[in-house]
Amino acid sequence: RGIKSLAVRMDRHGANAQAVAELLASHPAVTNVYCPGLPSHRGYAVAKKQSRGPGGMIAFDVAGGYRAAQAFLDGLELVIRAVSLGDCESLAQHPASMTHSTYTPEERARHGISDGLVRMSVGLEDVDDILRDVQNALDRIPRTLSLAG
Repeated sequence: RGIKSLAVRMDRHGANAQAVAELLASHPAVTNVYCPGLPSHRGYAVAKKQSRGPGGMIAFDVAGGYRAAQAFLDGLELVIRAVSLGDCESLAQHPASMTHSTYTPEERARHGISDGLVRMSVGLEDVDDILRDVQNALDRIPRTLSLAG
């Protein structure tokens, strides 16, 4: 994992993240997707000018808030729940219950962290495996939770 393979790895991170972002944007259990590779992202035009791809980090809001985001993470099998991000493996975290759990809901809201926000570092695994895992986890969110948000 040295500098010699960095460009290849970053291209793969970006391509995989773009595919995941497009899946998320089309799923009814997701209300917002934050990925500069999507035309709906406010920084899309700047990202197109200044970079070769969207990068491997994305974030999204799960409809239904805290419990629905937890259900999504519980449903993942390939993607690892972890506070660390930016590895070769796909990792996901729920800021409201992990990195920002000591913040009050009001403090999180001031920082733009909704109760349903999930951050994901998309790894180098086969993209179809990642997409299948994310799709299955979204589909496993109880309908009563995803409608609550």
